[in-house]
Amino acid sequence: MNRHVIVREIERADHAVVDRLGEIGTASVHEAQGRVGFLGVELTPIQQGTKIAGSAVTVLSHPGDNIMIHAAVEVCRPGDVLVVAYTAPSTHGGFGDLLATSLMAHGVRGLVNDAGVRDTADLREMGFPVWSRHVGIQGAVKSTPGSVNVPVSIGGVIIEPGDVICADDDGVVVVPRRQAEWALEQSEARLAKEAGTRAKLEAGELGVDFYGLRDQLIEMGVEYVDRLD
Repeated sequence: MNRHVIVREIERADHAVVDRLGEIGTASVHEAQGRVGFLGVELTPIQQGTKIAGSAVTVLSHPGDNIMIHAAVEVCRPGDVLVVAYTAPSTHGGFGDLLATSLMAHGVRGLVNDAGVRDTADLREMGFPVWSRHVGIQGAVKSTPGSVNVPVSIGGVIIEPGDVICADDDGVVVVPRRQAEWALEQSEARLAKEAGTRAKLEAGELGVDFYGLRDQLIEMGVEYVDRLD
């Protein structure tokens, strides 16, 4: 028989580091840490204009069952993000406004759910951010054991409890907890570099020149001609 556990205590990254990663945005963080950690285009926000980051409290659940989400609320701390994965694909809307109310009362910043959610209008009105694979009205049961705060996989990416979850309009990125400070340093450096690039573009310089792409185009066999005969 498989062992099912609820791990009460996990390590979390420094709050200031987490908060700053959330401000930077997922695209920059993803690029800065080596283009890894993206949970996939299938996870989409039900709202727009929201950026969050938090420490992952992970749930491994049975498809169509949300008992472990209820169990996970107890171990959440302010600033966490609940990350729910499943043992098999699921389209059930096993999360709605009541669970969101419970999570908000415990300071949870949002949900990443590799299945379905419902009550999306209520969730948006409440201001509880959600990124999910599906939206659907089919509810869930509460009858199958799972685990809380164990490693889970979404989109081929492993999420460990306490990893940093960054989420915004562009998607969801995970930053390993032990690499959070390094990822922040790399992200800050990338933002500074982009500021310099933006200034050049605003001044009218061409990317093909300052990126050195003109010679590359020629080496690739691309010809510059005044007109086609």
